[in-house]
Amino acid sequence: MINPKKLPNAIKFALFASAVSLTGTAAAQDAEPAQQATTLDKVQVTGSRIRQVDKETAAPVLLIDRAAIEKQGFNSVADILQNVAATGSPAISRTSPLSSGEAVGGQYIDLRNLGAERTLILVNGKRLGATNGGLQDVASIPAAMVERVEILKDGASTTYGSDAIAGVINIITRSDFDGMEANAYLGQYDEGDGDRQQYSFVMGFTGDRGSLTAGVEYTKENPVWAGDRWFSKTTYPSTPKGDRLLDDQSGSSRYSILLNPTGRVDDKGNPIFDRLTLDREGGNYDTSDINNYRPYSRDLDGTYPGLQSTVYSGIERKSAFLNGKFDITENVRFNTDVLFTDRDSFAQNAGYPYQSAAWGTPLSADSVFNPRDVDVNFIRRPWEVPRGVYNNLQTFRFTGALEGSFQIGDRFWDWDAGALYNQNKGVQTSTGNLNTANVANAVGPSFINADGVVQCGTAPGPNTSIPLGTGGGNCTPWNPLIPYGIGGANSLQDPNVIAYLYQPGQAISKTQTNDYFANLSGTLFELPAGDLGVAVGVEHRKESGSFSPDALAQTGVSTDLASGPTSGQYSLDEAYLELLVPVLADMPGAQELSLTAATRYSDYDTFGDTVNSKFGFTWKPLDSLLVRGTWAEGFRAPTIADLYGGTSDSFETYADPCDSQYGTPTARCAADGAGAGFRQAANRPDGVSNAKFDQSNIPFKSGSNPNLTPETSESQTLGLVWSPGFAENLNMSLDWWKIKIENTITADDPTSMLNDCYVAGIESRCQGPTTFTRDPNTGAITALSFGGRNAGYQQTEGFDFDLTYALDTDWGRFSLNSQTTYVAQNELKQDNSDSPPLQLNGTSNSTYGAYFRVRSNLGVSWDMGDFGVTWNARYYSGLRSDCLSLEDFPEICSQPNYAAPETQGEIVPKNELGANTFHDIQGRWNTPWNGTIAIGVNNVFDHNAGADYNQPNSGYSYYGGYDIGRFMYMKYQQRF
Repeated sequence: MINPKKLPNAIKFALFASAVSLTGTAAAQDAEPAQQATTLDKVQVTGSRIRQVDKETAAPVLLIDRAAIEKQGFNSVADILQNVAATGSPAISRTSPLSSGEAVGGQYIDLRNLGAERTLILVNGKRLGATNGGLQDVASIPAAMVERVEILKDGASTTYGSDAIAGVINIITRSDFDGMEANAYLGQYDEGDGDRQQYSFVMGFTGDRGSLTAGVEYTKENPVWAGDRWFSKTTYPSTPKGDRLLDDQSGSSRYSILLNPTGRVDDKGNPIFDRLTLDREGGNYDTSDINNYRPYSRDLDGTYPGLQSTVYSGIERKSAFLNGKFDITENVRFNTDVLFTDRDSFAQNAGYPYQSAAWGTPLSADSVFNPRDVDVNFIRRPWEVPRGVYNNLQTFRFTGALEGSFQIGDRFWDWDAGALYNQNKGVQTSTGNLNTANVANAVGPSFINADGVVQCGTAPGPNTSIPLGTGGGNCTPWNPLIPYGIGGANSLQDPNVIAYLYQPGQAISKTQTNDYFANLSGTLFELPAGDLGVAVGVEHRKESGSFSPDALAQTGVSTDLASGPTSGQYSLDEAYLELLVPVLADMPGAQELSLTAATRYSDYDTFGDTVNSKFGFTWKPLDSLLVRGTWAEGFRAPTIADLYGGTSDSFETYADPCDSQYGTPTARCAADGAGAGFRQAANRPDGVSNAKFDQSNIPFKSGSNPNLTPETSESQTLGLVWSPGFAENLNMSLDWWKIKIENTITADDPTSMLNDCYVAGIESRCQGPTTFTRDPNTGAITALSFGGRNAGYQQTEGFDFDLTYALDTDWGRFSLNSQTTYVAQNELKQDNSDSPPLQLNGTSNSTYGAYFRVRSNLGVSWDMGDFGVTWNARYYSGLRSDCLSLEDFPEICSQPNYAAPETQGEIVPKNELGANTFHDIQGRWNTPWNGTIAIGVNNVFDHNAGADYNQPNSGYSYYGGYDIGRFMYMKYQQRF
């Protein structure tokens, strides 16, 4: 048999000190006296391949065990991990309904706020499958299968390869389970929405030669609608829970806007239009009579799209998992894990804001619906047909490995060899987007046929008319001037019009990982301070993937964001070596001193090869004090989407430096047509931006770059772990960390491109076929394309402080847990110029999200007999955000004269947003019939943060990672 050994006090102490449970809940060690010996298989701590029973880890590892998970109110792996203090803002927030692409609907974890693609997710030490863009979806992992989570807060490319720059999250699944367990979870917000339910069943048995653990889980979380929250029912809410501050209607209206030509032009020669809408009070809805119209009024006719959108997307997940172990011989074991997950998610936006001028589909002068004798343009948001996005992802994962041990002389060696297969297959169905080719026909010439029905064409006859119908070769006329709420033939309440104009879109994605590995670890010989440990291994991995957008979207005849297909693959071979060298032991001032060294060689068929190394040490000057540190190199290889991705369209939020009100116009601006008085075009009623950052009025294009090279990183940690003898069960750790990533693969963005051209003067970033173009008369941007590039760097630095304490009394066991991350620096440079880097720390940014200086979790638990109570507090420090308007709202602009090196002398008014703390409470009872009942409330005081008009990680003026209300839940667990 594979020999279990005693786990000595040293390793127990280090694990206990570093294992601070999530949001203040107790770690497993809290329930077990530290001086007891525990019998376990050889321990392989995340971050090292050397299996060992007598060694503390040199790198900081946070442990979240099963007991800690069950003592909180979060029921998904994503929510559990998102509330770890070391995590950053969510990559794709569930509060961003306008997010597009393959990754929408998933949930991704971002350690150190360096990007989710730089955090490596493992399941039982093996990679979790990723999207074509390199994002690993933790929503595919059922919470019922999790035994514990180990979070390595250090770079680990030497151990695991690419992507492990910010850290590694290793999800260890349940195994060796004996018996049965059923769980039920029910909850909802006190507003009566966002219902959540989760049911799981786990069973298993163990025998003399192995074990089998299997389970199923079903989860459903209903969406929350934007109109039901104060911060999302308007673009500019007051702070907090107030009414709107500014006119925030969309530039389109559900009641339709007719752009009536006046024959006049502005000072630049552009035609001037009167904005008219059909008078809904007069009772005469004949759109062909111009006398039935009145001037458009923002107060009467304005439309806020949030009222038809989700603020929190819905999700439904069905999962099944299995873990099996079988001892083939006394020294060889077969180990396997199988996972299948079927995940559905849903988000909704208001109907598409259709502007006929942008699509070249005016209402024809020969249309029976046109009140003028010339082609006229119109603006209409089809409130009758909102846009829905339905994402389905099926994940199948299998790992199988032979593992065992053998002895050479008096030395034991451990080995394993196996394979991993992971496949993700996604289908994204979108509704509510118009077929613009059919729109052109539907608003083209029309006549009234012999049956008194409006028909497409100019007159009856096979060559002058199009047959009525909704299929190919047919046409159904559309009257875009009929307002929402007024039905009738040819309106958007006509099912034939809807069938003709709208066809569901379908995008298909697939990614596949094939991984083959072999590892060997053991001890070479004995040194005076202990055995010299070694681990070696090889790995071959192949990643392939594709993403095929909807056919109409690819051809550009849909209002869905156009994008091209992604398809590609790459493979790599790797080998690594790791050493553990004991230097001193049992000496004054050096109870232990050990060094670690590791190196990994990676050979990719895309960019070539790379070598990354790591060094570390542990030193115990006293039995109660551990000093540790590491230095590591890392890398992140370009993903399939980075290298082989197609182009896609998106309405980007950006700032044009040539804007005369919010920008810093230069001579180059004037030379390109954006001279004095130029205003940035935006998707607003008047077509002009009313803030520094605003959404583009036309879609911009983004794409890939096959010539990208890997990002490289260098990280350091230095820390102390102290367990003073005068206070039993008191453990503290303090770790300093620093990470710098160079040659970053940056997505580029319109603001950076325009600033590089007009502010920094980088000629290669100025007008051209691969960058952007402007209208020479108006200065408006007419096209803009941006893609990935290697440029700049990102650097972050900070401290982690963790504390656990447990006190046994006659009145029960009291446990205190604290977990705090303080970020001292987070700066970003996206180009190679001499301009100062952007300081992200402590800021809210519309492009990059929120960067909290401090995140902290504090919890207190009381357990006595069959009863227990846990109270948690989750703290977010304040943020510095852009002011909404210094002129109109000086009271919410606390730093009107803010300037910093990155603003290059320009005064950029800022507003300091206060810190926020969310409190959770849970009470539980272990019943006499071997069950547990728990009742709790997350955000028990219904705390609301202030409005943030930068909309960080969100589609609304509220940070996407905050609680959106008071959430009440009940859990029941029955053990058999």
